[in-house]
Amino acid sequence: MLRLLASTVLYVLGNAIGIVVAAQLLPGFSIDFWSIVFVAAIFTLIVVVFTPLLIKISIKNVPQMSGGVALVAILVGLIGTSMFSDGLQISGLTTWILAPLIIWVVALIAGLVLPLFLFKKTLEKVKES
Repeated sequence: MLRLLASTVLYVLGNAIGIVVAAQLLPGFSIDFWSIVFVAAIFTLIVVVFTPLLIKISIKNVPQMSGGVALVAILVGLIGTSMFSDGLQISGLTTWILAPLIIWVVALIAGLVLPLFLFKKTLEKVKES
């Protein structure tokens, strides 16, 4: 249970960092400061719900798409989040294309790096034993 909670926190935090970085890099991507946690939570929920569905659809209908399921899930997450939240605004075709890529790369890096900082003591105890 603790492991699930830790991975959920890491996933939401990685997505939040990715969204903030996309907002800093893309002029057509803006997020209200006070909405970051809410937007990250909605975005993560949508991505978590739609990823298995997209994987199943891609394996059945378009196997070549299976490598890009994460990017498609992030795009679906951005579309859903922008519909359900006033705190996230995305405009322009270039922004819609680049935002999922930026969020994916940043969230991937955060998923690799954050555990080293957030769970440093736990990792050290595991190494000692």
